[in-house]
Amino acid sequence: MKISLPFIVALLTCTMFTNTSIMAQAIYEDERYVPETDPLVLEKLEKWQDLKFGLLMHWGPYSQWGIVESWSICPEEYGWCERKKGSNPDNYFAYKKEYENLRKTFNPVKFDPDKWAKAAKNAGMKYVVFTTKHHDGFSMFDTKYTDYKITDAQTPFSTHPKSNITKEIFTSFRNQDLWAGAYFSKPDWHMPAYWDPYYPPRDRNVNYEPESNPQKWQEYVDFTHNQILELLTDYGKVDILWLDGGWVAKKPNSAISSWYDRQLKNNETGYLKYRNINQDIKMDELVQKARVKQPGLIVVDRAVHGKNQNYLTPENRVPEKPLPYPWESCIIAGGGWSYAFNAKYMSGREAIHTLADIVAKGGNLLLNIAPSPEGEWDAGAYQLLNEIGTWMDVNGEGIYGTRAMAPYKFDNICVTSKPDGTIYLIYLVKEGQRTLPSEITFPDYKGSKNVKAKLLETNNRLKCSASEDVLTIKIPENLKEKLLKTNAFTIQLK
Repeated sequence: MKISLPFIVALLTCTMFTNTSIMAQAIYEDERYVPETDPLVLEKLEKWQDLKFGLLMHWGPYSQWGIVESWSICPEEYGWCERKKGSNPDNYFAYKKEYENLRKTFNPVKFDPDKWAKAAKNAGMKYVVFTTKHHDGFSMFDTKYTDYKITDAQTPFSTHPKSNITKEIFTSFRNQDLWAGAYFSKPDWHMPAYWDPYYPPRDRNVNYEPESNPQKWQEYVDFTHNQILELLTDYGKVDILWLDGGWVAKKPNSAISSWYDRQLKNNETGYLKYRNINQDIKMDELVQKARVKQPGLIVVDRAVHGKNQNYLTPENRVPEKPLPYPWESCIIAGGGWSYAFNAKYMSGREAIHTLADIVAKGGNLLLNIAPSPEGEWDAGAYQLLNEIGTWMDVNGEGIYGTRAMAPYKFDNICVTSKPDGTIYLIYLVKEGQRTLPSEITFPDYKGSKNVKAKLLETNNRLKCSASEDVLTIKIPENLKEKLLKTNAFTIQLK
């Protein structure tokens, strides 16, 4: 999760669109977004763009150490690859063995996915993406293709009635009417056909040359296909297949290569090993088989340009401008992607402002919350979601089912719109703000001069007047004190 090439999208300079089309061609570095052609997928993508708010969860045995997921067993020179836990972090092979033995003590007996699902629904979330397997290769589902999994006898939680964690999570969240999304890592640093034990691992990539060892590589391709198809066969309806590890691809495209070159200029040498290696896992074939199992499945082959990246995923940041294709920012709610002891969570204000900013630019927010080793969420996570949910109960109509509309954002006001012409102005109240203006001036207003304004917070009608492409909305003095106590308030124009 730590390396996500779609960060590049935040640097785009491009012409934005204001309609609901998901077919727009766009420059992504020097590559083009490839629009989907499957009508079922197009229909589902349009629905997904209406959802706006989802939950991401990184969870595995690594939570016991409170460390970054997977990356400490990757022999690269990056901060997130540092080995800080274990009895012998200076000995790579001893450390990796101890890391992998964390499964023998992983026993999250307080696991209660129904509680998580209810909290997510109350917060206004509409879909979940769960890490069924991260780069370390530990499967959080009852796979038939490896013993390195949550249901293996060596893992104490295997005797628990809810040991098949992925199935339990998907079931609980679907019961709350949320979509189910499966995060799945294409690289697997435990599987011998990816990191062959004959060779030491050299970096994040396969540690042998696939083209010189086609039989071994085919074993890995089959393993990957089998696990993914297993998830899409035995775990009910799956709406999103969210694939990570963009370096596992047929060949590095020019955007990826140029990104690598930038790392070289910044002395980030770890990325340069094997950058041109061909790690073709036959994605076109896999996606075709996947959609036989799950018609209309949205596939997100992150950081791999082409038709199998149905939407893009800027990571832990919000693009400066709207993007002319479906996209989603995945953002850490507190601590890190994986569980961190004594994590500090973002405030409700920060989360609400982030959501409004993303939605105004046409995207979705995927907010990450990491469960503890015992299978719980921190109290701070529940508090955050409760605050978001309270706000969404009043202002959600300005979030769900909307699309980007120029000017997108002006001053501290986000703009969203619906196909029926309704416009929403979401005023972001700053921390410590003491006053509100007596009127809001909406520039470049193109709507009806007979428009009516309503404050969703109180259901009050607001006086407004339109002239020469400017709409002026009055804020009554008797409402200002109440509005200043909110994180944000929404004005409906209809």
